[in-house]
Amino acid sequence: MSIDMAQFHQVFFEESFEGLDIMESGLLNMDPSAVDAEGINAIFRAAHSIKGGSGTFGFSHISGFTHVMETLLDEMRDGRRPVTPSGVEVLLRSVDILRAMLTATSEGGEIDQAHVERIKAELEAELRGAPSEPQPTSPQGGQITAPLLDALGWHIVFRPLENMMRTGNDPLRLLVELDTLGALQIEVDITSLPVFAGFDAELCYLSWDLRLLGKIERGAVDEVFEWVEDECELIIMPILPKAVPAAQPTPMVEASVPSVPVSRSVALVPADRRRKDRRKVEGERRNDRRGGPEQAASSGSSSIRVDIHKIDGLINMVGELVITQSMLGMLGEEFDMGKLERLREGLGQLERHTRELQESVMQIRMLPISFTFSRFPRLVHDLSAKLGKKVELKLSGENTEVDKTVIEKIGDPLVHLVRNSLDHGLEPPDERLAAGKPETGTVYLNAFHKGGNIIIEIRDDGRGLNRDKIEEKAIERGLIDEEHNLNDQQIYELIFQPGFSTADEVSDVSGRGVGMDVVRRNINELGGGITIESTPGKGSAIIIRLPLTLAILDGQTITVGKELYIVPLVSIVESIQVRREMVNMVGGRGETFHLRDEYLPIVRLHEVFKVSEEVVTDLTKGLLVVVEGEGRRCGLFVDDLLGQQQVVIKSLEANYKRVDGISGATILGDGSVALILDITGLIRLAGANHPMSCAERRFAMRAER
Repeated sequence: MSIDMAQFHQVFFEESFEGLDIMESGLLNMDPSAVDAEGINAIFRAAHSIKGGSGTFGFSHISGFTHVMETLLDEMRDGRRPVTPSGVEVLLRSVDILRAMLTATSEGGEIDQAHVERIKAELEAELRGAPSEPQPTSPQGGQITAPLLDALGWHIVFRPLENMMRTGNDPLRLLVELDTLGALQIEVDITSLPVFAGFDAELCYLSWDLRLLGKIERGAVDEVFEWVEDECELIIMPILPKAVPAAQPTPMVEASVPSVPVSRSVALVPADRRRKDRRKVEGERRNDRRGGPEQAASSGSSSIRVDIHKIDGLINMVGELVITQSMLGMLGEEFDMGKLERLREGLGQLERHTRELQESVMQIRMLPISFTFSRFPRLVHDLSAKLGKKVELKLSGENTEVDKTVIEKIGDPLVHLVRNSLDHGLEPPDERLAAGKPETGTVYLNAFHKGGNIIIEIRDDGRGLNRDKIEEKAIERGLIDEEHNLNDQQIYELIFQPGFSTADEVSDVSGRGVGMDVVRRNINELGGGITIESTPGKGSAIIIRLPLTLAILDGQTITVGKELYIVPLVSIVESIQVRREMVNMVGGRGETFHLRDEYLPIVRLHEVFKVSEEVVTDLTKGLLVVVEGEGRRCGLFVDDLLGQQQVVIKSLEANYKRVDGISGATILGDGSVALILDITGLIRLAGANHPMSCAERRFAMRAER
């Protein structure tokens, strides 16, 4: 029976993209002047896994390209070739082209073969450079005087994990393979053998101390163990001539493993420690959160990985729900008023379990924001080199969890904002030094939970926003007049106008006036908001507020006539009952009301949605709900406010059609449908996204007097 390998392709691609992220992160963190052997090992293993998987599935173009990368990395990790900045750069470019090849292969697209060949030629040119002789180092970093070529053989400590044989690997076959390489001396350790009554034939209780004598290449020894390196504790050391002092012993990390001398430059690290290191490297994309490694998927993937603890919790919760349902069913069969208290208890228990089940299901979709943050070290590395600036990127809050859909859609807006910080915000080194700042600028990317939302901050310590320049450009474009009375915050908000740019020159980084309006629109579509803070000469910050999930919404129920609507709670500023003297009519803008220092437009919802039955039309008898969107405010005139509740969002566009001012719908507890208001769309209807001119302000003030 033949096996359809295509069913495993998606898993291969997802794991390969994860491997590329590990490689990129490791290369960006690599310091050629102080090379971390474990970092190179992690990069090499990722490349080796991609090569092996692509070869298995017949993607020969990917395996062939990765083989050249793997060769270069192999020479770097065993000390035959120094790690140089040029080598790191060509490997970073290779990661990019490998990502493009995997993307094209997974989507059935065309591969830019000319580009592939150019990068492959760069790799081969790097390989043709004369490799240096390996210089073994002690665990403390000092050099060993004798070269590795003087080694008499290899001392191998091989301790399989108990379950190794259950994965189909047989330690005996490995020993037979080693014996073909040279003279093999074997000492077996049987101290872990249990008594016969406790013996399990499928478990491995033995370990071996091996000496493989002869002029044998290290790579040949590695190949024997490469398929079991995660299923054993393994140490490989050169056997040096007696005249050469060996490196001082270094105790193993695990207490159960005896102290064995280890030379970091030539030895594999024990498998359990390798796994810990790999988790550390992968931590930039998936961190230990709430009980273990969680979901992992490349952005835009149709699948996610879920920690088994979450699945177990979900199953337990469903079991509790079934028990409660069974109890209520029995009560309903022969119900009388004497069982009323038990019925109330059962309903309360059902509500509690349903809420916990909802939270458990939502947690399955939650991913750390590090899935998005992981792309920025490379972006900052490349862009700072292009702009001739020295930049340090500081990330915090990478473990903050948010819905997978939000993560997929927030990536591009964040990329644009970080590029803006590097291009517009941070000064060149000479300008920073002249201003008394360090020549290296800093960009901070932070995420945290606040009030049921996720807050993402992009801060820099650059020059800040140029208020005068923004004002000048706005007047030039007719967005405001010269007699305006806008404060700093309102001036800063003008950069979100379509086509607005303060760049003097157009480049491939910025200056075309395309971006900030799109950033705001994308964030608004996610139900979030964006604000700006800036201090001249000290830096600026863009603050994004997003919902944790797009599936459930905290809402305020309002009534307009006989109709019910839901207003997103995050958009509500306050609710007020207006007096007649607060309301004014402004020519061309309709009704406004004076709230402290602002004149806000009034949106009569019964007029927007053409509700006519039993509607309150007198402003003094209804309520105004002050809402905010796109940095602007308006007052929604409604009949009354009902309770607050969580609602499940249903797409109106998918089930009916797009309606201006409506973002979705939900089904209420009584089975009726309530529409969810699109605050941004309603503000546009009110014209609140255009600043009020000075003439209109003066008219409003006269009308008020």
